Amino acid sequence: MARSHPLPVDPLAEAKRQWLAHGWTDAAGGMSLVVSVMRAQQLLLARVESTLKPFELSFARYEVLRLLAFSREGRLPLSSVVARLQVHATSVSSTADRLVRDGLVARHKHPHDGRAALLELTPTGRTLVEDATDALNREVFADPGISEDDATDLVAIVARMRKNAGDFADPRPQPEPLSP
Repeated sequence: MARSHPLPVDPLAEAKRQWLAHGWTDAAGGMSLVVSVMRAQQLLLARVESTLKPFELSFARYEVLRLLAFSREGRLPLSSVVARLQVHATSVSSTADRLVRDGLVARHKHPHDGRAALLELTPTGRTLVEDATDALNREVFADPGISEDDATDLVAIVARMRKNAGDFADPRPQPEPLSP
């Protein structure tokens, strides 16, 4: 989604100028922030989706597979997937249905709760998510388009915003990840 011919003027700066010119001074900074973050999200998602396309994965499908691969046994209750991905249950259920259809995930009855579903990564799904992760690490995550210092600052700023919105509470110290 990056332009091959950059625009001569930053349209978001022009939008802020217009906000100020129309007397919306109190909202101009917030509008600029919101629209800037939304545009950055579009740019990053385009890179991610382009990288995942050869694997026939959307980012939503990738997230479910990656979450299952991170779990100890490659399986989680559907409700845990919903909670950890912070998306609506209907969206996760629909994504899971497509992953099951494609043989990447199996759906089982939960052993302790007959009403709940358990999602389990298949060997094919595990191979695919590892290959897709390698590609994402190489093509997107290793160089997101800003310096490491800026990335660290931006993550901290966005984390404060998310925390203030009630997205999460201060975490307890986490153990170091296990070696692969």
